[in-house]
Amino acid sequence: MEIIFDKKIARHINSSKARQKKFGALASPIGRRLDDLVALENLDEARGIPGRFEALTEDRHGKYSLRLSGNWRLVFEPANDPIPTLEDGGIDLEKVTAIRILEVVDYH
Repeated sequence: MEIIFDKKIARHINSSKARQKKFGALASPIGRRLDDLVALENLDEARGIPGRFEALTEDRHGKYSLRLSGNWRLVFEPANDPIPTLEDGGIDLEKVTAIRILEVVDYH
């Protein structure tokens, strides 16, 4: 899968050294989740990787997360243009082949 980084987070997450400096103990789980995501052919396959893949709701509708540690999440959204949809208007995860990493956050 293609991974794109939001400008706000790109400099903090693109390298293991930058991740370690910004996120400390979360650097390793972030790196593992990024490696897991890159290895996928589409977003539907994320259901089978560690980190409990979740579709978010309310003000984060259309975004997804993977658990990193405790309450910390790696938050991302589909980056295909246009975003593939199902007949009911939902996102067709089997056709999502690019994501944009938005943030590492504890939103609980």
